[in-house]
Amino acid sequence: MKPSSFEHHAPETVDEATALLAELGDGAKVLAGGQSLIPMLSLRLAQFEHLIDVGRIPALRGVRRDGATVAIGSATVDADAELDPVVAAGVPLLTAATPFVGHFQIRSRGTVGGSIAHADPCAEYPAVALALDAELEATSTRGSRTIPAAEFFQGYWTTALAPDELLTGVRFPVWDGRCGFAVHEFARRHGDFAVAGAVVGVELADDRRVTRCAIGLLGLGSTPLRATAAEQAALGQSEDLDARALGRLAMAELDDVPGDLHGPPSYRTRVGAAMVARAFTDAVRRASGG
Repeated sequence: MKPSSFEHHAPETVDEATALLAELGDGAKVLAGGQSLIPMLSLRLAQFEHLIDVGRIPALRGVRRDGATVAIGSATVDADAELDPVVAAGVPLLTAATPFVGHFQIRSRGTVGGSIAHADPCAEYPAVALALDAELEATSTRGSRTIPAAEFFQGYWTTALAPDELLTGVRFPVWDGRCGFAVHEFARRHGDFAVAGAVVGVELADDRRVTRCAIGLLGLGSTPLRATAAEQAALGQSEDLDARALGRLAMAELDDVPGDLHGPPSYRTRVGAAMVARAFTDAVRRASGG
């Protein structure tokens, strides 16, 4: 299959890119790594008259520690983020999630911001951003604004970005203290989108009680989700709390689990509960130094 014809634009600065978005309107689409957009265009699931290729804008690439956050440029390639020591030290959950993103060929082209802006509910990076309360930096000719991850994801492939806005970066808060992180997901084959999965961060006090807990869910709704009831239930509990019960609680607050050829909603919730339990157990073990 081939995409319908389009005009390719290759701006060299953020200002040039946002000016094109403002000028071209709904007929334009931002192209970053293209690992999701190009297949959709080739299958004629989407059509645009203009593609604005931002992958070569230097200002959109790179990682830096900025006080209590790690800032990642939106066009930073997945493989670069996976191997970056600043990310590994400051956002280990993102490092742990990256090997689950497709195959290495995809990670060598796909971008952190592209995945988050695409907002696939089965993707790993949106779930990590939501679980860690990341902040998304959006820029247009009207100026810049910061969007909390909790307000960013609005539905299937739908975000709070305005049509003329460009996602320029993501800021992840750095967790300090005795922390552990883990990712578990179930897919029919490695590299496929997950049937269900969980990304978990845990912080333990000196008495080994849970003082912070973040649980992000993927594949279990029209957006990435937070298991807030399970997070609250874990706070103050001993590290050896019943992880399976926590997984069941995380599923109990879901009200619109999708069903498809991979299985009905009841199957996804069973898988989701198991993934939460496994990820929580591993995160606690790592926080304990195991």
